[in-house]
Amino acid sequence: MFTNDLTKQVKVGNVLVGGGAPISIQSMLNVPANDIEGNVKQAIALEKAGCDIVRVSVPDIEAVRLIYAIKEKVNIPLVADIHFDYRLALESVAAGIDKIRINPGNIGCDENVKKVADACKKAGVPIRIGVNSGSLEKEILARYGGATPEAMVESGLYHIALLNKYDFDDIVLSLKSSETKRTFDAYRLAAEKCKYPLHVGVTEAGTAKMGVIKSAAAIGGLLLSGIGNTLRISLTDDPVNEVLAAKDLLKAIGLRKNGINFVSCPTCGRTKIDLIGLANRAEERLAGIDKDITVAIMGCVVNGPGEAAAADIGIAGGDGCAVLFKKDGTKFKVSEDEILDRLIDEINKM
Repeated sequence: MFTNDLTKQVKVGNVLVGGGAPISIQSMLNVPANDIEGNVKQAIALEKAGCDIVRVSVPDIEAVRLIYAIKEKVNIPLVADIHFDYRLALESVAAGIDKIRINPGNIGCDENVKKVADACKKAGVPIRIGVNSGSLEKEILARYGGATPEAMVESGLYHIALLNKYDFDDIVLSLKSSETKRTFDAYRLAAEKCKYPLHVGVTEAGTAKMGVIKSAAAIGGLLLSGIGNTLRISLTDDPVNEVLAAKDLLKAIGLRKNGINFVSCPTCGRTKIDLIGLANRAEERLAGIDKDITVAIMGCVVNGPGEAAAADIGIAGGDGCAVLFKKDGTKFKVSEDEILDRLIDEINKM
């Protein structure tokens, strides 16, 4: 199995993907392609939110102008999303795009694929082969009786072989389905058969509520298994929220350490302070603090310093008060109305 450290490494602009490089976060602009100003504004917002690689749709020749405009304003790599017309890929490469996303099967004959591969190779631009369960080749669907994980992987390997045929090897592969388990199984199978870095994600995952859950289940499971090199959490939402969710996911599974690791107990009948409100307010105030520490908000002394022993600092609720504790053994009592201020003060001193 080709895990994170063993895959081929591909360079997307100034970002390395695969071969042990850090897991990169991707998102996609969702402003209409004819709105250049809006696309640029959204790209800037995504970069500020922590997006590592951003993708833009190039549905027609006029949309190529987006590439020039966006690359002038942001420093993160830009990917052109191409369907049907191979000439849009050629024009995007000429415009300085950092990566092309295509499904080789829908851009025409093999000669068209060769033209794209040749242009990308000459410019040092990698290609992401994007396989979706809803757009597999008819003959593959017939052979497997549907869009099974095996069918998705066969499609991906076929397109890889097509690019390899034209001496092109800077490839990233994605195998996305809207079904969480199908996506998970497809990537696990691909990791057994493919040396190329994998762009992991659940397509059409839904709105923020279920979309994040589906994505966390599939992407988190894959990453914890050592599978996946770059990711997108696809949501029917502001793409900035995709980036924030992806950052939270990577932090939750220990693959990124940027900002505070926040833990809190689920409360029970022993809780005598408004822990739910306190935890929500604490999470909001801690969001802007860039310290690599763990902060615990616990409901009582049972789930306080004992169960939160790994925390660097935290509070354990009492009856209208709380005990503020530190990893070094320091403890002192604070009233309920001053808990958060005292907690933030102590964190700022650390």
